[in-house]
Amino acid sequence: MEVVRKKAPVLYLVIPCYNEEEILEGSMDILSDKIKRLIDKEVIDPLSKVVCVDDGSRDRTWDIILQGSKKDDVFRGLKFSRNYGHQNAILAGMLESRRNADCVVTIDADLQQDIEALDDFIAKYMEGCDVVYGVRNNRDTDGAAKKLTALAFYKLMNNLGAKTIPNSADYRLLSKKALNTLAEYPESNMFLRGLIPTMGFRSDIVYFDVKDRTGGQSKYTLKKMINLALDGITSMSIRPLELIMIAGGFFCLLALVIFITAIIDWARGNVVQGWTTMVALICLIGGMNLITTGVVGLYVGKAYIEAKKRPRYIIDMMIWDGSDDTEKD
Repeated sequence: MEVVRKKAPVLYLVIPCYNEEEILEGSMDILSDKIKRLIDKEVIDPLSKVVCVDDGSRDRTWDIILQGSKKDDVFRGLKFSRNYGHQNAILAGMLESRRNADCVVTIDADLQQDIEALDDFIAKYMEGCDVVYGVRNNRDTDGAAKKLTALAFYKLMNNLGAKTIPNSADYRLLSKKALNTLAEYPESNMFLRGLIPTMGFRSDIVYFDVKDRTGGQSKYTLKKMINLALDGITSMSIRPLELIMIAGGFFCLLALVIFITAIIDWARGNVVQGWTTMVALICLIGGMNLITTGVVGLYVGKAYIEAKKRPRYIIDMMIWDGSDDTEKD
C-alpha cells in the first residue's frame, strides 16, 4: 500500500563545508531565499532549517556560519574538531538533523547542484518516497579526465557487486525513517552512495543540471576521489578478494604447465631454453603477489579500524535551537 504524505514536512538542508570562505556567504543567501520561498508556497514547514557542517576548515568558514546564524535564524551549524572528510560531514549533519526534521536534503556548499530541484525532491517525498536520489543530467562541467574516471568508477562499483546509482551525487533526500535506519549502521568506513541503496526503502530519482562554480576551487582533489573509490569498493564488496582467489588458481595452473614444460625440456637436454620466459613469469607472479598482498592488507586494515570502534567524527562546537556558538559537551 502506497503512503501519500499530506502535511508539509520540516525540511533540513545539510551543507558540508571545507575551506569555503570564498563562496559560503553567497551560498547562504541563496539557501535562505530558497527556504523562505518554499515556506511561502507552503511546500515545507516554517520550522525548516539549513545546517552548515564545518569539516575542520582552516579559513573563516566557521566565522561565516556563526555570523550567518546570528543574522538569520534559519541557519544552524556544526564544527568538527578536525577534518574528518566529506562523507562524515554529511553523515553528522543528517544524524543531528533527524531529531527535528521530517526529511533531510544534502547539497554541496558551492551549489553547483541546481537548488531549484528541491521542489522535485519534496514532491517525491510527499508521494511517499523515503529516499530520493539526485542524478546529474550530464557531466558537461567536468573535465575529460574526471568524466572518464567517474563513469569508470560507477561501472567498476556495479561490476564488483556494490549497488550504486550511476551519475548520482551526494544531493539526495532521506526521510526520518531512512535516517533512523542509517543511524543503526555502526561502521566507520561509510560510503553513502553505496550504503543508502542497500536499505531498500521506496525511492525515486530527480534529475538536475550542474552549474559552474561561482568562486573558489573544488575541494575534491584526485587523492580524495581515489580514497573515496577505495572506501566504496572495500566497504561495499568482497569481490576483489574473490578475484584474487581466481587469479591465484589461474597462476597455479600456469605454473603447473610451465613445470611440465621444464621437465620435458630437461629430458631433451634443452636446459637453457625458456630462461627469458621463466624470468618474465617470475617477475609477473612476484608483482601479482605484491598486489594481492596489498589488497588483502587493505581489507585487514579496514577491519582493524572498525574493530577499534573509534568515533567517526567529533563535534567541537554547534549552533542549534537558536543558541550561540557553544562548545559540544
